[in-house]
Amino acid sequence: MLWALPPVALLAVFFLYPLVLVGRQSLQPDTGGTSLRPYADVFASAGFREALWTTVWLAPAATAGCLVLGFLLALVIAFVPFPGAKAVARFVDVFLSFPSFLVTLALLFVYGQVGMANGLWTDLTGAAEGPFRFLTTPWGVLLAEITYFTPFVMRPLLAAFAQLDTAQLEAASSLGARAPRIVRRIILPEALPALAAGGSLVLVLCLNEFGIVLFTGAKGVTTLPMLIYSKAILESDYPGACVVAVVNVLLSVGLYGLYRVVSRRAGA
Repeated sequence: MLWALPPVALLAVFFLYPLVLVGRQSLQPDTGGTSLRPYADVFASAGFREALWTTVWLAPAATAGCLVLGFLLALVIAFVPFPGAKAVARFVDVFLSFPSFLVTLALLFVYGQVGMANGLWTDLTGAAEGPFRFLTTPWGVLLAEITYFTPFVMRPLLAAFAQLDTAQLEAASSLGARAPRIVRRIILPEALPALAAGGSLVLVLCLNEFGIVLFTGAKGVTTLPMLIYSKAILESDYPGACVVAVVNVLLSVGLYGLYRVVSRRAGA
């Protein structure tokens, strides 16, 4: 108990206490006193409903894209022999340490308004502007999130595939089973725990993603983290920003609880 006191005290001072301050500020309107008026004002605003809806559909859509793309790429790396497969698998681990805005900047260099793709188009056709402008739309944000978070699905999948008994695959192949059937009947059931754990983690991360939305310059895309930034920094509406932050924290904690349950049941 004595050894546990210092880390618990540090956790309370540097993490729990700021959360308490955010919760208290959300109950203190600019007019003074303590009331639920900030919650009523935020929940009644169209901006909050739009940000909530954008967050609710964007995070699951990005998670679904990561699951599909991550499963296919992990299959290729694990079961299709090609030169440099081990190096690619190691690069997946390195990619996890990259900041999200770095990937977004790379996409801007390629598909931005003055990026390589638009530059090549104008050089070939002589047009004044290129056709690639999707990066500043919700689809551009979706592409950036799928690009960045797919390795978070691939990592547990590659670990699960490394433990798969290859004798089952060889036996199924010798009995005449084709690759799609082997994937569906043998590989996919073994991959489900890793898919569930990786997908739950990606869902939590996408829900709280801020850098990708900011750096894509998608002005029409407002998520809950972006709304917090807008209210606190641009509008100086600190009670409103704290209300949105409380909602975001509750959603994140709920999804993290789901992630823990899924990981525990899956043994991941």
